[in-house]
Amino acid sequence: MALVRGKNTKPEMTVRRLVHALGYRYRLHARTLPGTPDLVFPARHKVLFVHGCFWHRHGVRCSLTRLPKTRLDFWASKLEANRKRDDKNRRSLRATGWKVLTVWECQLKDSAALKSRINKFLENE
Repeated sequence: MALVRGKNTKPEMTVRRLVHALGYRYRLHARTLPGTPDLVFPARHKVLFVHGCFWHRHGVRCSLTRLPKTRLDFWASKLEANRKRDDKNRRSLRATGWKVLTVWECQLKDSAALKSRINKFLENE
């Protein structure tokens, strides 16, 4: 798992290009905030997480959320801990006044819908 990147992943880079093309500027990976959000918009007090469906357990309807066939007990506990940590970080951010948007890896397939969703999130005060 040492080769699994936490920053500058393909989904994250795709979202960063899209947000930049929309005309928004952002900070990357603010370590002072819970969960180290992928994109931070300090003036708007908003953060954006880009999550991989497998690592962050998107849900049962997502085909990328399947469990591995081997070492099921290890993976189930690890991935559940990731999900719980994400929930805790989201709650902490919201409690301190930040608005949070999570973009899932599977949502990158429909770029028009994603662009609209991100734009709507960033425009609303």
